[in-house]
Amino acid sequence: MRETLASTSSSSSSTNVIPPAESAWVNTYERLSPRWQSVALPPQSAIPIVISRVNQVDAGRLDVEMSAMLKEQLVKVFSVMKPGLLFQYEAELDAFLEFLIWRFSIWVDKPTPGNALMNLRYRDERAVETRGKIRTGLEGPGLTIAQKLWYCIATVGGQYIWTRLQSFSAFRRWGESEQRSVANRAWFIIQRIEGFYKAASFTNLLIFLYTGRYRNLIERALRARLVYGSPHMNRAVSFEYMNRQLVWNEFSEMLLLLLPILNSSSIKSLFRPFSKDKSSGSAGDETLCPICQANPTIAYVALPCQHRYCYYCLRTRCASTTSFRCSRCNEAVVAMQQQSSINT
Repeated sequence: MRETLASTSSSSSSTNVIPPAESAWVNTYERLSPRWQSVALPPQSAIPIVISRVNQVDAGRLDVEMSAMLKEQLVKVFSVMKPGLLFQYEAELDAFLEFLIWRFSIWVDKPTPGNALMNLRYRDERAVETRGKIRTGLEGPGLTIAQKLWYCIATVGGQYIWTRLQSFSAFRRWGESEQRSVANRAWFIIQRIEGFYKAASFTNLLIFLYTGRYRNLIERALRARLVYGSPHMNRAVSFEYMNRQLVWNEFSEMLLLLLPILNSSSIKSLFRPFSKDKSSGSAGDETLCPICQANPTIAYVALPCQHRYCYYCLRTRCASTTSFRCSRCNEAVVAMQQQSSINT
């Protein structure tokens, strides 16, 4: 009886237990969630990506070619103007074209023409955060407004100012010794800055070839990295033009090697037996020069066959090759003599 009462009392006490509040569940989840993510997702904290160096270099080269094409078309528009007028404002023209490319590509968060062809875009490397949602490693925001403006100032404004400064200093002859000391000092500073920039660019090139990041100093200073715009897009390259170019180059080199060796007269004599035209050997054509097919003004004969030629035709053929053969009888010509002296 006592055991029955004890069991009933314990069952009634267990049914009266109050469950924890909802906030306790929430607090426990918030406390344990970071630990669970750190344990469950450690490999996705950072995904190293490798961007093709060839793609990045080709994109820069394509941008240069695009600017050159635009410049060529713009020069054709002003071709009717005074000659040399556009040459005075060449630096301004280059800056204007670079500004147009920047305005309609980077400023509106679009890739440049070269980057678009190579499936590349600029990414702000400073704002890239390692999150668990990273899937390809290519995620990340584009350039900020400050980065875009500094990019324009460095590429468009900096290049224009440096070009004008070099042309102005060369026109004023700052580097000559008879100029003032201030001009010589300014010229010395310009040369030092240029040398330092070239050395820094070369160092950046070596680092780029090793790491694959930041093609130039401007991208490195702004932390603007080129990444793939679409992870599933392959590099679209057509080798048809390259193959044709290689074949044509090899063919041109072969022609340049063979043409000086070949002789037109020897080729004609080689194909003469297969020719259907036998009139050149007839007696009626003996008075004409077999090379120019005209009546010789100053008649000379080839020795020893004594066939009649123009002086200039026979002289140039004998001077061009030491083994010239007569165009009529295919006999080797060893000398030439004026026809009048033979007749007398």
